Amino acid sequence: MTTAQRLQIVPSQFMIEHLPNAVFPEDDEWIALVRAPEGLTVIREAPPYAEVRRWLGLYAVEPHDLDAAGMLAALVGPLSDAGIPVFVASTYHADLVLVPEHLIAEATAALKEAGHQVIDSA
Repeated sequence: MTTAQRLQIVPSQFMIEHLPNAVFPEDDEWIALVRAPEGLTVIREAPPYAEVRRWLGLYAVEPHDLDAAGMLAALVGPLSDAGIPVFVASTYHADLVLVPEHLIAEATAALKEAGHQVIDSA
């Protein structure tokens, strides 16, 4: 199985929060939650008025099997080689790879150079 993927840039902008004393967010406006010993990590859409670090998401157009090895590594490897930080939330079908908004052009170029196809859905 090939690890080259067709990716879509998710049209939303995201923010990542750390809530050290929470076990659940106070609202239901979240995209993903991870509960860990040091607190709760929340991924949510960034409000247009919020002055926060904004992330854009890359998500596979076609789902992959849970037994498919190397799918996430095929994405984060080229991004790491390009010096681009990532934050990842995995789903049953694929991985949501978040990159800082201001680095999306560099991220797209690195992924294309690695053999992936990137579709801008905006």
